[in-house]
Amino acid sequence: MLQSHTRIRVRYAETDMMGIVYHGSYATWFEMARVEMMDRFGYPYLEMERDGYRLPVLELHARYKRSVTFDDHVTVEAVLREKPGARIRIEYRVTRGDEEVAEGATLHAFVNHNGRPVRPPARFTEGMAALFDRSDATGPS
Repeated sequence: MLQSHTRIRVRYAETDMMGIVYHGSYATWFEMARVEMMDRFGYPYLEMERDGYRLPVLELHARYKRSVTFDDHVTVEAVLREKPGARIRIEYRVTRGDEEVAEGATLHAFVNHNGRPVRPPARFTEGMAALFDRSDATGPS
């Protein structure tokens, strides 16, 4: 299992007329956490795209548990529970302090610049294998 954490201060623009974070903002937060996770684990999105790969969202799920408002500070935890292959499932947990406010998941697949499915780049699969092997030997990271 691999994890990363992204801290977010809720911007006014992310709220709706009720003063609550708009539901679509969570998809952006999931993306922010996913990009940070890829950076942290050695294959930044920008480099992946330069190498000719894309990682579109195939599915997105979100469950909202508590309201979040302007200027709240939240943390988005991104988790890879299984070593990814051609498809990648990332789970998310959004917390405000110790309180869970939302959870979700995204499913992605590698495609080339023409949108055709491809195998993940060797750099990615080798890097993930090494991280998961290390994680299995030392426990969750």
